[in-house]
Amino acid sequence: MADMSESSFVLAGDIGGTKTNLGLFRKGKNRPVLKVAETYSSPEAPSLEHIVKIFLTKHQVRVSKACFGIAGPVIGGRAKTTNLPWDVSETRMKRKLDLSHVFLINDLTATALAVPLLSSKELFSLNKAKARKEQNIAIMAPGTGLGAGFLIQWDGKFIPISSEGGHVDFAPNSKAEVELWRYLRRKYGHVSIERVISGPGLVNIYSWLKDSGRHREPLWLARKFEEMESAAAISEVGLANRHPLCVEAMNVFVSVLGAVAGNLALTAMTTGGVYLGGGIPPKILPKLQEPLFIQAYKNKGRFEKIVEKIPVKVILNEKTALLGAAQCGFDKEN
Repeated sequence: MADMSESSFVLAGDIGGTKTNLGLFRKGKNRPVLKVAETYSSPEAPSLEHIVKIFLTKHQVRVSKACFGIAGPVIGGRAKTTNLPWDVSETRMKRKLDLSHVFLINDLTATALAVPLLSSKELFSLNKAKARKEQNIAIMAPGTGLGAGFLIQWDGKFIPISSEGGHVDFAPNSKAEVELWRYLRRKYGHVSIERVISGPGLVNIYSWLKDSGRHREPLWLARKFEEMESAAAISEVGLANRHPLCVEAMNVFVSVLGAVAGNLALTAMTTGGVYLGGGIPPKILPKLQEPLFIQAYKNKGRFEKIVEKIPVKVILNEKTALLGAAQCGFDKEN
């Protein structure tokens, strides 16, 4: 790298329950430019500071400013991660990492900040609706958990709004989904959307279908769960149409995902579009292109005609949250 001065770089992070992405960014003409990035296993680390120290030891660039998108609520510069036993503090990280400025934001806020920076090649449209310029935008991201957020237009600017909308109540839309709700109610007590729309949520759907006796799990499929992560196995088999248990699980997942996306569109009248981020949507694109998703998305009774005019796009850039965290770091430059 040419100029290694500390003012040249922002350290950005996208911290999720499964993995932590860190990157060094330089300011670019239209958006921050990623110079180097690394991915680490989140559950294997005792803290975020531990991972950042490893990263900065490998990439010995002096930085003074860092911004991290955290999967969990950020209150008063502090975050307790939802799916990790971490307690992250801006003050503590500044002290332990010798940084002048540390900013913690919700991971969906980070994703939201990056959405206006994405090119058309980094997006995949699931319907033919056109976005209205300078209008509200919704973002949801199913992965290890379920994140949700908004970009609200105000006085010609986008204002990111963080949300814990992934933890609101799951609302069934069919008799089968009522059965699923009852199954999860017995298991968890409160049934949030995240219990259905996430990697673990897909496994919950599969377990319900199996335990209900709809289909028997063959030995080869049971062995597959021993060889790879359960949600990945279900989606792989389901997308290949190799067994009805996995196909039905994917159908329920996609239908509920569509319904929730439509709910977000109505919640903030996001006529600027609904964007699907996170690790899952890009991996199940063929399933999302089937009629099931859009049918559930626009199934809003008297408001169906309004929702069907709101575009839905899948974010293909897996480093979108990292890009948004970097943008936040540069925006807080002064």
